[in-house]
Amino acid sequence: MAVTGVTIDVGNDGVAVISISNPPVNALAIPIIAGLKEKFDEATRRGDVKAIVLTGKGGRFSGGFDINVFQKVHATGDISLIPDVSVDLLVNTIEDCTKPVVAAVEGLALGGGLELAMGCHARIATPKTQLGLPELTLGVIPGFGGTQRLPRLVGLPKAVEMMILSKPIMSEEGKKLDLIDALVPSQELLKVARLWAIDIAKMQKPWIRSLHRTDKLGSLSEAREILKTAREQAKKTARNMPQHLVCLDVIEEGIVHGGYNGVLKEAKVFKEIVLSDTSKGLVHVFFAQRATSKVPKVTDIGLKPRHVKKVAVIGGGLMGSGIATALLLSNISVVLKEINSEYLLMGIKSIEANVRGFVTRGKLTQDRADKALSILRGVLDYSDFKDVDMVIEAVIENVALKQTIFSEIEKVCPPHCILATNTSTVDINIVGKNTSSQDRILGAHFFSPAHVMPLLEIVRSEKTSAQVILDLMTVGKAIKKVPVVVGNCTGFAVNRTFFPYTQGAHILVHLGVDLFRIDRVISSFGLPMGPFQLMDLSGYGVGKAVSKEFATAFPDRTFPSPLVDLLLNGGRNGKANGKGFYVYEKGSKPKPDPSVLPIIDESRRLTNIMPGGKPISVTDQEILEMVLFPVVNEACRVLDEGIVVRASDLDIASVLGMSFPSYRGGIVFWADSVGPNHVYNSLKKWTQLYGNFYKPSSFLEERATKGIQLSAPASSSLASSSRM
Repeated sequence: MAVTGVTIDVGNDGVAVISISNPPVNALAIPIIAGLKEKFDEATRRGDVKAIVLTGKGGRFSGGFDINVFQKVHATGDISLIPDVSVDLLVNTIEDCTKPVVAAVEGLALGGGLELAMGCHARIATPKTQLGLPELTLGVIPGFGGTQRLPRLVGLPKAVEMMILSKPIMSEEGKKLDLIDALVPSQELLKVARLWAIDIAKMQKPWIRSLHRTDKLGSLSEAREILKTAREQAKKTARNMPQHLVCLDVIEEGIVHGGYNGVLKEAKVFKEIVLSDTSKGLVHVFFAQRATSKVPKVTDIGLKPRHVKKVAVIGGGLMGSGIATALLLSNISVVLKEINSEYLLMGIKSIEANVRGFVTRGKLTQDRADKALSILRGVLDYSDFKDVDMVIEAVIENVALKQTIFSEIEKVCPPHCILATNTSTVDINIVGKNTSSQDRILGAHFFSPAHVMPLLEIVRSEKTSAQVILDLMTVGKAIKKVPVVVGNCTGFAVNRTFFPYTQGAHILVHLGVDLFRIDRVISSFGLPMGPFQLMDLSGYGVGKAVSKEFATAFPDRTFPSPLVDLLLNGGRNGKANGKGFYVYEKGSKPKPDPSVLPIIDESRRLTNIMPGGKPISVTDQEILEMVLFPVVNEACRVLDEGIVVRASDLDIASVLGMSFPSYRGGIVFWADSVGPNHVYNSLKKWTQLYGNFYKPSSFLEERATKGIQLSAPASSSLASSSRM
């Protein structure tokens, strides 16, 4: 009985071509793995088969193991859902096959796909084929023998780099490293692979079992030194993520005790680490990012995105120049408008500097950079707006100015033109209040720097059309952003959810907790920096303006800290002028600035909220929770109000927009792992001790008392467009 997705075709030359077909990337789903086992058994038994070629249909070899299986394992805890592929399929069936097996690789061979290919006795590939083992990005390690075969084929240093950094290579580099035996055009791939397999059978080409090779491993002492360095680096760059060190341990097992023992350890460790919190968080983020593409009543009603070829950007400051850069690098023509020649020149120079930066870092060729800048035009009026497909306004957060701009551009832009505002706080309805085009007005909230940060919040009003939302989602993907569609409120989804983050930190400082300790606790948790260093980085003026917006919108849960005013009055503005909570010296990491302590003492005196005038005593865990649980509480309100389509949208937005650690799965996922009941009880306790800032939301209270996860959909859909 034929198994769906795997076929076998035996030619007159005696070569059995076994093909994987599981579009779009030929993922190794459980039935595919079973089918491969069955077809290899058949090819091995058949007398008319002299050799075997393994390939993938549809221009791709294989994108690796089916990640949906991880989701099922995490949901059920049933590890038996994952087959013993490394020991059973790869080692015994392919590598130890009595007939030569050649992999014909095209398009991509990633994760389990590359591991399958490495189990073969030779690998023929087409140019520009992507090869890699990215499993660590999902919190696991290669599980089909990759920890053992890759070092034996490319050498230990390169193998460690590819695995630990999840860094793929192209087949051209693979050929130089001996991972690929020959590079051939696509139309000749199967022909050359078949001939190669026959030549191995005739002993005219080497029959290489990669697990038995040791020539590229070097001496044991050299290997241990390489692994020691890699461990030290992993401890610095991959804090709180066990898979990196575990992967290195498994590699070392194979070097010390032999490849087959290494494979056995790999299989054992894989099944342990796939159940880790890190893997659960990273797999959740993987699927959360993909789920953002599905928006009810937008992507499911048969609409097709319109092509956006030319975009006007109004304002060439930090945000405008960053947005323009992202568009240009994706081959979208940009008209940059400024109010005078001086500002326009500054904006163009900023864009040029952004593009040069990509070239300097090796992420862009000079030719592509020149091409990108050639489709930029600077203007001082609206005459070039008559044929643009979209306008993105990126001026300062001044409501009257934005309203004026939208009234003006409505008159000059074509009727199909999308009218977007890059605001982080201003109500979209108010921006378009004086226009008759409210169905094509929406928010395009980029995060700074816009040409680097991956998140794009698409903010829709009650009147924004589905077509316009779909068009901006498509542009977002084209410029390599992750578009998340959100509803209209102060701060939208991300800034709204995280406004209590800084507030909670301020309360702790005024309760007597050491400011630098708070930052250390938060960065140890996994955010790139603590709230006070973040304030230094963004500048106090920005923080003050944003705090004012939130204090107006949510006066019942804001803390009026005088600290920022005291800092500004003292001539401090963070990193911008080198005076902040930290000392900034060129070439060295920021260091706590002791001269800020008297200012903090003055701020504490003014607020006078310390119980009995004495600093509170708290553990690091309590500090973490007193900063982040209010964020969870606000996330609950965002969910309750239907500001996001689904809880996972808030998770991916928190990871990509606020650098919440991806391995913790995002803010809502993390809260569910901590336990809604614990969050609720903690907030309730702090409300009694320190006031209403901590008061649990009704959504959190209901979920906690009923034992329901925060991420569980409400009985009446939170995703209804009427609520967004």
